[in-house]
Amino acid sequence: MSSKIRAITTIGIMGFGAFGRLMARHLQPHFALRVCDPDSAPAADASGKGLQPASAAEVAACDIIILAVPVPAIPEAIAALRPHLKAGAIVLDVGSVKIGPARAMQAALPDNVEIIGTHPLFGPQSARNGLAGLKIALCPIRGRSTPRIAAFLRHVLKLKVVVTTADAHDREVAMVQGLTHLIAKILVRMEPLPRTMTTASFDLLMQATEMVRYDAPNVFMAIERANPHAKAVRDRFFALAEEMRLFLEHGHAEAAPSSALPHKVAEVAQA
Repeated sequence: MSSKIRAITTIGIMGFGAFGRLMARHLQPHFALRVCDPDSAPAADASGKGLQPASAAEVAACDIIILAVPVPAIPEAIAALRPHLKAGAIVLDVGSVKIGPARAMQAALPDNVEIIGTHPLFGPQSARNGLAGLKIALCPIRGRSTPRIAAFLRHVLKLKVVVTTADAHDREVAMVQGLTHLIAKILVRMEPLPRTMTTASFDLLMQATEMVRYDAPNVFMAIERANPHAKAVRDRFFALAEEMRLFLEHGHAEAAPSSALPHKVAEVAQA
């Protein structure tokens, strides 16, 4: 199916949390925006192409609809939009996982709308200096509009676009984000952390922690619980950490067989 909408002029956004506001700031110079969020209604803004608070029906009437709600809230958002969507509309989500949202959108959205799963691989903290050079994943689900969406993202917003599948996305993100957020959560629990006698590598670790420290709790839960590949990554990480703990406590190669140790540790033990 190819979208019947030749010129995209309006974008509707469901949800106006931190990420919804970030998107609006960068999209408003190019499109008229309609935003629906009963809990965080935006003020009307005439700058750029304009931003107006809107109902779900008004958002659904736009050319592109972005679901900027937590992953568990996607089915509810779809239910509110579905009766009002026009043929050829393009519906996107921006969740941190893709398999679940892709299935939900395919199952509940009308056959005459296009669907693209997206995951901006950044947030308000990492995008505080602009979007240029940051990455976004696109997962085509239904329709043929992915290339023109990708072209806008590349050439206008200067993002690096990765086109992939929902499953391939979730497999990589289970480690990329799953481990980053997990380690950051643990480091925050270990505070106060050193701030004076630090190394460059420790400072980088702190920078990574600060980038995700203030993410909404639902983001962490989506990354760790809604991604079907995340548990295997977590289990492997904790198993290797436990092996390392045992090796360090025993302090010599005889404490554990080298086959049970991470390969680099085993090499040191055998040296």
